[in-house]
Order: sequence, then C-alpha cells, then structure tokens
Amino acid sequence: MSERKKMSLPGLFKKVASNEPITMLTCYDYPTAHFQEQAGIDMILVGDSLGMTMLGFESTLPVTMEDMIRHAQAVRRGSPNAWLIGDMPYMSYQPSVESAIRNAGRFMAEAGCDAIKLEGGTEMADRLAGIVRAGIPAMGHLGLTPQSVSALGGFRVQGKGAQQAKKIVDDARILEEAGAYAILLEMVPDRLCQLITERAKNCFIISLGSGPHAHGQLLIYHDAFGLYPRFKPRMAKVFANAGQLIQDGLKEYAKEVTERSFPQPENWFGMPDEEYDELIQLLEK
Repeated sequence: MSERKKMSLPGLFKKVASNEPITMLTCYDYPTAHFQEQAGIDMILVGDSLGMTMLGFESTLPVTMEDMIRHAQAVRRGSPNAWLIGDMPYMSYQPSVESAIRNAGRFMAEAGCDAIKLEGGTEMADRLAGIVRAGIPAMGHLGLTPQSVSALGGFRVQGKGAQQAKKIVDDARILEEAGAYAILLEMVPDRLCQLITERAKNCFIISLGSGPHAHGQLLIYHDAFGLYPRFKPRMAKVFANAGQLIQDGLKEYAKEVTERSFPQPENWFGMPDEEYDELIQLLEK
C-alpha cells in the first residue's frame, strides 16, 4: 500500500461522520504491528488480553504496567501511523484518580501511545475524567469487562435483561459526559449496541461481539487468525488460519531435521578451500 498518513482523532471522527466503519484489532508485538500497519488498520489496541494470548495466563489480571509498556513500545515501532491505544491493566487505575493519571501518562511518554482504554462505567468515570483533564484521550469499555469477570459471573453476554441493559446505557452516557472519545462495547446484545450508538453525540462506539451497528469493529488478533489454542470465541471469525499453517510448518521442520533432509547447501555457509587448508596447518603447529 502507499505511504499512509498518521491516524488522528479528527481523522477517526471524520470516518464516523462519513459513515465509514473504523477498523480495529489488538496487537502485542513488532512483526504483527508491521502487518497491521501495511493493511491500513485504523486503530490498534495493545490489550491486557496479552496476559492470555502472549503470556499464557488464565485471565488478564496478572498483567502489569511493565508488561503493557514493553509490548506497547514494540507495537508502536511496528506501526507508526495507526491510532495506538494502551490498555490500562488491573489495579493501574482503580485505586485512585492520581494512579490512573500517572499510569496513563506512562503509556503516552514511554510507549508513544495516542490514547488509553480503561474498563468500567459510573464507578470509574472520575478516573476517566481525570485522565482526559490531563490531556490524554481516553476510551471507555462496557459490557463484558474481563478485569471484573468474577463479579460478572464469567465470560457471558451482558445486558440481556432490561435493568442491566439500562445500566449499560446510563454508563455509556456518563462516560461520554466524562470526556471519553470512544466506548468499546464487548458482548452486549446487538440492539443494545445500536441504541447506544444512535445516542452517542461526542464519542463513537466500537463493537466487540456486539453486532454490526457500531461505528467500528474490534477483534482479538489471535482469535481472528487461529492463534489462540485454548478456545475460539463465538464472536470471532477466523479470517485466515495462521495457527494451522504454523503448526503444519513446525511438524515439517521437525520431520526434515529428524530425517536429515534439512539443512541443504543453500541453508549454510562455507569457506574457501585454501583458507580451510591454512586453518588445518595452523592447528597442527
């Protein structure tokens, strides 16, 4: 693709105004970021999901700020032009507004992020507002919020009942009033997502398993390309089964090494005969 321009917040809102869907994926490393850059992905989220996809934990909770900063730095190097969002890990913002601002600032200063994302509605609105007042664009996250999955009763759709759905609607309004430029809705019913999208005035809505009516779509990269071995979420379409391709290649590598058919002459380096003869002479002295 031709050289792309740096994605900006006005650029994202211009897409929304033009009714052009925003593309968004998670990313955690340099080579994947390079591929996403070349594909022209609008927004990249360095998600705390890296705890599961990259580090092998059972949840996102063990992820630290140091983990997030290191991976965000790598992604920024691979994708200089996407709108890059650093995901605030567990307990990096919940304790206080001050801790939220300080850790959000680390994403901006140390990793070159363009924005941050945090989970929670009304109870976290003051954290989000503080971050925005500090000059840092902030994205909200409602519905299934993995850092609170124990309190939510597991990985399940949120907002199927009217009372819970109303709370999500109210939380979205409060986050928008607090200054969120965008809100991620994860695993809420499609009509609830559509309702919130239609009501949004000064922010845009991204869907993760929440239907087609948002301003944009997010998928976990490892889910979309068959790279996560534990399970395949229903909401994820596998666009290319890279995991199977890699598995087949690994088996072929092991087979060829075992059979001594790899390496071949084109896979190694030699030295001139005269230099080798001189080496033998030197060793014999």
